[in-house]
Amino acid sequence: MDAVTLHDIVKTYDKGKIKALDGVSFTVEEGELFGLIGPDGAGKTSIFRILTTVLMADTGEASLSGWDVVKDYKQIRNEVGYMPGKFSLYQDLTVLENLTFFATVFGTTIDENYTIIRDIYEQIKPFNNRRAGKLSGGMKQKLALCCALIHKPKVLLLDEPTTGVDVVSRKEFWNMLKTLKKQGITILVSTPYMDEAMLCERIALIQAGRIMQVDTPGNIIRSYPTKLYAVKSAAIYRLLLDLRANNTIESCYAFGAFLHVTLKKHEEDGELYLKSYAEEKGHKALQVEEIVPSIEDSFIRLMDERTGNKSQRSHIL
Repeated sequence: MDAVTLHDIVKTYDKGKIKALDGVSFTVEEGELFGLIGPDGAGKTSIFRILTTVLMADTGEASLSGWDVVKDYKQIRNEVGYMPGKFSLYQDLTVLENLTFFATVFGTTIDENYTIIRDIYEQIKPFNNRRAGKLSGGMKQKLALCCALIHKPKVLLLDEPTTGVDVVSRKEFWNMLKTLKKQGITILVSTPYMDEAMLCERIALIQAGRIMQVDTPGNIIRSYPTKLYAVKSAAIYRLLLDLRANNTIESCYAFGAFLHVTLKKHEEDGELYLKSYAEEKGHKALQVEEIVPSIEDSFIRLMDERTGNKSQRSHIL
């Protein structure tokens, strides 16, 4: 049985004027670490609010561990752990008081379920008497995760848990998720960070309320249908304009210090073609090489195919 199921979920706001979710469907298997990947405003939080029974979909069906999110909301609230994107614990309470409070709400104690939170809690235990509002971002993250786990949930929902957290804390957090997965907990995590997609077993790419693709990160990258080139010159912005003016170029967008480029026709030597064209336009200090696509590249291509826009973008997500 799938741990999480969404089928044709539609959600609108402002009396139907804004469509936040447009026929969203995907499943999360029991014990899976599944990522919902997309930029701000893609619909990720609406999905989490529906799954946690605090928001009702306009149409469609959703369930967790076989429980319907509408009919069985009481059971779901007892079996699901939820960590919202914004820190929502009681900032005037101490670390220990927050944890004790949430344990009491679910009719349990810290000692009863200590094994599930031990590895995380030991890192914040020295700050037991510090108010939650005075913790660092990484420590707040760990406390919120402990509170979401204290009732030993079957499914853990994490809505952008690493947003605004430093790189070291992000790495530690994902290591904690891998440990929790080993304990049999199903984890659904959303993030706008494409590099975190590679840490999930399967992912769903979402944009403008629609799921574009569901698969393993590796399969999504391997499904990229054409060769991709990284191009750079001393005058990078002029190179961007020159490449976009070339009818042979299918897509061209800025990606860090380089331009990522695809061609409409599979040239026998795309690198040579791009270098020759750029030199004809007077570009110096050229760098051109074929590269392996990333999740970001796959996301942009899927988004362009859906909108019909072949990446006249000056920046990435």
